[in-house]
This record gives sequence, C-alpha cells and structure tokens, in this order.
Amino acid sequence: MPGHKYKGYPNTGRPLKINFDVDGDDTPSPDNPVMEQPEDGVQRISLGKGLCFMSFGSGSSGNCAYLGTPRGGVLIDAGIKPAPKTKRRRNKSDHDVLNLDEAIAALARNGIPPSMIKGVLLTHAHQDHMHCLYSAVSRCRCSVYCTRGVMSQMLQRCRVSSRICDYHVPIFREIPFRIMDMEITPFETLHDVKSVGFSVEYEGERFVISGDMGSITDRAAHYMSLANYLMIECDYDESKLEESNYSEYLKNRVRKDDGHLENKVAAQFVASHYHEGLRFVFLCHLSENNNTPELALSTMRQALEGIGLTVGDGSNAASQSNRDIQIYALPRYNASDLFVLA
Repeated sequence: MPGHKYKGYPNTGRPLKINFDVDGDDTPSPDNPVMEQPEDGVQRISLGKGLCFMSFGSGSSGNCAYLGTPRGGVLIDAGIKPAPKTKRRRNKSDHDVLNLDEAIAALARNGIPPSMIKGVLLTHAHQDHMHCLYSAVSRCRCSVYCTRGVMSQMLQRCRVSSRICDYHVPIFREIPFRIMDMEITPFETLHDVKSVGFSVEYEGERFVISGDMGSITDRAAHYMSLANYLMIECDYDESKLEESNYSEYLKNRVRKDDGHLENKVAAQFVASHYHEGLRFVFLCHLSENNNTPELALSTMRQALEGIGLTVGDGSNAASQSNRDIQIYALPRYNASDLFVLA
C-alpha cells in the first residue's frame, strides 16, 4: 500500500480576482425559468435550487462533467468523443464513453440547454480530458479556461487545432475568477503534466474538483479540505495493480507521486479531513483494469465508518437521507444522474 503521498507546496495565491462577463440574454430568471416539470417525469432543475452536477464519463477512456447553478454552468474537462459525423445506434454494451451529442442530450433531458454551458474548465492536457474540447467550445460558443502552461502543453503534445487559442481565457493558480455567479479558484495538482484542480463556490457552498493526481500536495489538501462536495480520484487498488498484467514500468508510472491516486490513500484523506460541512464525495477516474466501483466504494465506506460516520449511497432513497455523508462512484462510460446539491 502506498503511503500518504502528501507534498508541501508554497501558497502562490495573491489578492486578485478576475471577472469574466459570460452572461447571455438567455440565462434563467424569474421571468425565464429553466424548464417546467415535464410530463415524462424526468427530474429537472428549477429556480431556487443550488449547484447541480452531472458526469458523462470518468476514467481513462474519457472524462467530462457539468457543474452549474440555475443560471448556467461549465463543463469540467471535455474528454469524451466529438459528435459523430454519421448517426449510428449506440449499443448499450459498448465499452465506450458518450459522445458530445449524447452528453448535450442528457443535459437537455434535465432542462439544461447548450446555451447554459458558459465555459469549459480544463484540468490538464491529456486526451481523455480534452478529446472533444474544440468541438465543445465551438458548438456551445463558449471559452476554455485553463492556465497558460496547460494550453502550451496541449498545443505541443496533443492533436488539437491551433484555433483553440481563439477560445482561450488564461487563468492563474490560486487567483479566483468568476463565471456568472460562481467564484472559481484553480489550484495546482501533482500529475505527470501541468495540472490543476478547481474549487467552485456558489452561495457559500463549495464544490472541489481535484482530478488526476499521484499525491495530494499541501495546497491541494487545503482546498479539498474546505469542500462541501468533493470529486476525488480513486484510480486503482494496490493489490489489483500488483496482480495485473501491466508491465513493471507501467505499474510504477501509476504509483509515482505524479501518477494516480490509490483507493486507500483517497479514503484516508477524506476520513482524516472530514468536517460536518462535507456532505457528498464523488469517486472519479476508476481504472477499468485495476479497480471496481464496489471496491472503491467499500474502501471509502470503511474509512468513513471507521471514524463513526453513517454513509449513504448517494441515492434519493428516504433511507439514505439522514446519513452523515454520501458517496457515489461516477460511471466510467455513461451519464450519471443529475445531482441537485444545494
């Protein structure tokens, strides 16, 4: 089992806030609600609710999620497939992440049209996080928010059109900026390319996306420990990785301080930094070869029950509503439920 893998990084924050005007005329208001409750019974967000979250795939095959308020929101990464050039029937047994059309359709079924997507927050320049980035920003007519370092690596290492620069809004580590009514703070994470997480604050509630990381730095731990809703990597189980057919080189790459996070390390962090304001933990980027949702959830549950907490399964079941904390493993290939969080 790996150790704590915490690394001390200095605080690079400065007292500066940046405001980006991305409001559109079509944002919801009391006179322009998101969508009335439909007859088909599909759950929609409505005015007066808080943060809402939905994932469209989480793992080495592709990563993309939506986080927003009643006025609109952002995509977190864009690693799913671009929209197909020709229509084809999707086989439910396909081990393949959604494409952009399917993700947008999933949002629309929950009352969130493409016009409510006001930007893409890009954590780092790996294909499984940016595969449909250009398609997403051009289709939704929105900007990509990432550091200059992430943009530079994307242009140098990845097959992406240089026209993506036309959509780029530079952001800076630990300098907050605003998109509509969300205050967003990027913070450095330790991965094998330049990488950031995001702390998103809305009306006193904080959703923290920690993303891919091999170890948890002091600065990342600072933001993650403030979360009311935490998205944390649970990439692999050490015993499954050791028994896998991965080469020793690949095993060591996964285990490195700038590789990926092991189940027990993630669980130990959440348990040791628990506070009463932490209400929901989303487990992300589960390896298909070296982890299972059941194993990741069991490891996290044991750690939290070990400090005396009652743990829910993230569902709307009445039996789960009074638990101290909810945990949920994001699906690797499919859309999750829409979670209305605050």
